[in-house]
Amino acid sequence: MREKLLSLKNEALQELEQVQSAAELNELRVKYLGKKGPLTEIMRGMGALSAEERPVIGQVANEVRGAIEAAVQERQNAFDRAETERRLKSEQVDVTLPGRAPQQGGMHPLTRVVREIEDIFLGMGYKVAEGPEMEQDYYNFEALNLPKNHPARDMQDSFYVTEDILMRTHTSPVQVRTMEAMKGQLPVKIICPGRVYRRDNDDATHSHVFTQIEGLVIDRHIRFSDLKGTLLQFAREMFGPSTKIRTRPSFFPFTEPSAEVDVSCANCGGEGCRVCKHTGWLEILGSGMVHPRVLQMSGYDPNEVSGFAFGMGVERIAMLKYGIDDIRHFYVNDLRFLRQFAKH
Repeated sequence: MREKLLSLKNEALQELEQVQSAAELNELRVKYLGKKGPLTEIMRGMGALSAEERPVIGQVANEVRGAIEAAVQERQNAFDRAETERRLKSEQVDVTLPGRAPQQGGMHPLTRVVREIEDIFLGMGYKVAEGPEMEQDYYNFEALNLPKNHPARDMQDSFYVTEDILMRTHTSPVQVRTMEAMKGQLPVKIICPGRVYRRDNDDATHSHVFTQIEGLVIDRHIRFSDLKGTLLQFAREMFGPSTKIRTRPSFFPFTEPSAEVDVSCANCGGEGCRVCKHTGWLEILGSGMVHPRVLQMSGYDPNEVSGFAFGMGVERIAMLKYGIDDIRHFYVNDLRFLRQFAKH
């Protein structure tokens, strides 16, 4: 049995030297050291040996097993080193290659216009106020002189969440919330930028979600001429020092009197072109003197104070400023469009 064990050892070591892969190595390990291998069978037959032979053969068997296990481990280490070297070569990085510059983003044109408008009004002493986009019906309509079943509500087809909660249709609710928070203090001088929502069919000039900026001033002896002077100053800073404005009578439930405001076309200087439909004017916002009932509902005495309000669509301003002909460009995330503003 001793000779058989030594022969088994020599045979296993010779085969291990010829192994070419880790898979072959594992097969040989199972072949010689597995439960059904020849070494295991020899160990099981030791019960038939005499008491004198059993420890001698047991020692030889352990030595054979140890030698085979050591040879298997050595070959495994060699395969591991070879695999590591192969991966290092395949994954090596040429540090002398020039680096790839990361792509730099740019400010979205709507964000750019919002900040420009904010800067203009901050320079005139206004503060920026914000409010929730999901709004109560009271703040969105009733406190703005639009009670239940008022026909003017049809002008702003709305997204209702519940009977009394909706996605705000304008940023005017922020004006009401600000007036309530001021509790009659003067002056109130704010602008309210933010997203608004209306049920509308998306096309080149309409979107169901868009951005508005509204302004509100309340103090003693505020007149319509103050409103017109403010908007003229804004228009000149936004579109150029030669810009002119004109007001046209209009109707808004929360202002009286109300007016639409046009600016002279910057593209043609008021002479008439395709952009302004050959009128020389471009509509940019609605405005008016705050309705006495709105003042009263928000805690101000209309006999003591007055105010004006205005509201503009940021997309409209941006389209005029940058010559954009489709409002949908602002929302489809087309990098070809956005990259035009990255370095502005």
